[in-house]
Amino acid sequence: MLIHNEHFNLKQIADSGQCFRMNPIADDDRESYSLIAYGRYLKMTQIDDTTIELDCTLDEYNQLWKNYFDLDYDYGKIVNLIADGDDEFLKKAVEYGKGIRILRQEPFEVVISFIISQNKNIPAIKNCIEAICANFGEKKTNPDGTVYHTFPKAEVLAAATSKELRALKTGYRDEYIIRASQAVVDGSLDFDKLSCCSYEEAVKSLKQIHGIGDKVANCIALYGLHHIDGFPIDVWIKRVIDEYYNGNFSKEKYSGYAGIIQQYMFYYIRHINGVL
Repeated sequence: MLIHNEHFNLKQIADSGQCFRMNPIADDDRESYSLIAYGRYLKMTQIDDTTIELDCTLDEYNQLWKNYFDLDYDYGKIVNLIADGDDEFLKKAVEYGKGIRILRQEPFEVVISFIISQNKNIPAIKNCIEAICANFGEKKTNPDGTVYHTFPKAEVLAAATSKELRALKTGYRDEYIIRASQAVVDGSLDFDKLSCCSYEEAVKSLKQIHGIGDKVANCIALYGLHHIDGFPIDVWIKRVIDEYYNGNFSKEKYSGYAGIIQQYMFYYIRHINGVL
């Protein structure tokens, strides 16, 4: 089915640092991407700047993908607000990455993914996650014959051993993965409660889990719980704040959508530095 939206760009979302199982399909002559989420496989194609084809039924779209891509939210109003403002860096960032959307990902996958992300670059994170999925996830076959592995359940990773995980290049994060998974299983990490509380309360609660610091907690709050006031500060965002705002950026000015602003910043500064 076709989606018409000028603020929905597959490449920009795939390169925005928020998800790790959305990848270009190398042998496709169109600008196509694969995505594995919520136990499903989806092929997507960027037809033009405002049109995307999703290889799914209308029912599957309404049940899953419409919400996953946050398509009920009007990102255009954020783009227009920044365009009418006086922040020149943000204007350029928004114009460059206006197709980014904050995905509504499965919270447990986000927790484990961003625990893994500590001190790893994106290719290494992707490789590690795929290895974990291949070893602990469920093997499935899509109707078109594509074989893929789902993200493991918390119960499965909670029972994993450090040796098994370290063999997949998790390094010191093995213990963090196991303990976070156990917290989900025993209910001390409750995603329903964290989704309903405030962003500040969610971050505070997440930081009580062994191995989750401030940056990872903010990533989980933003990308896994959809608290769009989350504002993860990594080396790229710190560079933006230091180089373009003299070390003084007020995210409170963008209360209610600061996380969306963060995504535009992250994507644009990586472009400026030749990473994208």
